[in-house]
Formats: sequence, structure tokens, C-alpha cells
Amino acid sequence: MMMFKISMLPAVVLTAAGLAACAGAQPTGSGAGSGATPSAAEQACLAAVSRTANNGDVVLLGSEFSQAGTYVRVGVGAQRAPWKCIAYSNGSTGGVEYLGKDG
Repeated sequence: MMMFKISMLPAVVLTAAGLAACAGAQPTGSGAGSGATPSAAEQACLAAVSRTANNGDVVLLGSEFSQAGTYVRVGVGAQRAPWKCIAYSNGSTGGVEYLGKDG
């Protein structure tokens, strides 16, 4: 398992994990076994989720590219709580949301 650190967020540790492509989307290529550094879109979402969750322990679970934006799945904390984010080509992010169940 490869680990990466984002220089803009020293507390953020990234690991490459499996990708699950959805219909009409293309994997970004930094998933399981690729050894690639997370893309700019993935890094933007990792930072956005880290800020929103107020937790620097974030892991890239996977992503899918589409013309509308890159859908990024992020695990947060030791339990890898599931979050999602959309990264846009202009560098902005949106749709940061916790996907687990509360309680």
C-alpha cells in the first residue's frame, strides 16, 4: 500500500486503494496498485473533506472522472468513515458529504 503526504496539508496521509467505476465515468488512474500520486482533483477533495470533517487523517478510496466533475471517495479517521466530494476542472470542490449512518 503506497502512502503519500500532501505538502499543503502536512497532517494528511493518503493511500491508494481500489477503484469502482460507475457508468459513464472513467477511473482517474491513481487507485489500487497504480503507484500514482493523487491527481489535482483528488488532492483538492482530500483537502476539502479534511477541512469539513475537521480530521487530517484522510485516505483516498477511489475516484471516477467525468466531464461534469471528478467524483472522489474519501475515508476519514481510523475507521475510514466514508465521505464523498466532487472536484471541478476550475479547481473548486463541492458536494462534500458524509456517506455513513449517524448514530
